Amino acid sequence: MATESRRALVVRGGWDGHHPVTISDGFVPFLEEHGYTVGIHEDLAVYDDAELLAATDLVVQCWTMGTLTPGQSAGLAAAVRAGTGLAGWHGGIVDSFQDHGYHLLTGGAFVMHPPGYLDHAYRLVPERSAHPVVAGLDGFSLHSEQYWVLTDPHIDVLATTTFPADELHDEPVTVPAVWTRTWGRGRVFVSTIGHKPDDFDVPEVRTLTERGLLWASR
Repeated sequence: MATESRRALVVRGGWDGHHPVTISDGFVPFLEEHGYTVGIHEDLAVYDDAELLAATDLVVQCWTMGTLTPGQSAGLAAAVRAGTGLAGWHGGIVDSFQDHGYHLLTGGAFVMHPPGYLDHAYRLVPERSAHPVVAGLDGFSLHSEQYWVLTDPHIDVLATTTFPADELHDEPVTVPAVWTRTWGRGRVFVSTIGHKPDDFDVPEVRTLTERGLLWASR
């Protein structure tokens, strides 16, 4: 266990279908075991508090849909630029707000997923296999939602998922599924995986998410 306390903010809410309380609660003990004092906020007004954000080492963003004010969007981006980490999973980070400043910060935005749950695979990018988020892990499969996202070319893609050919696409299409990026002095971790609580029962999903939280932190 770390001896020096750091501060994490869990910002959760929005659409209940992504289980923001249940899933984020599952990561609080992990953060506390690693020396974080964890504050939980269920109001986006926390992004107006520049002093609190500046004193925060990690923001865990877990808010699907919703609306950021221009000041909240700018405040979050400024905090990350100054060194506060930002991390999240699935719709809680890539289907959060219709705000292009926020999308520039995260490096990607949700577009669609096929109806319902389906079996699909995640492949780790071989050239990034030594990255601390995925080092020692193997590819894995999941029965859940599969996210199609649009992404910034400057992200560092660690894992991908492939959609088969269908009536709209003559060939299979591979899209980023897990990535990191830097934003000024801050780090950002994004995983598109994690629609439902039992997705995190898959060891690789749990491990890469936990590592991503630590990697993004100041």
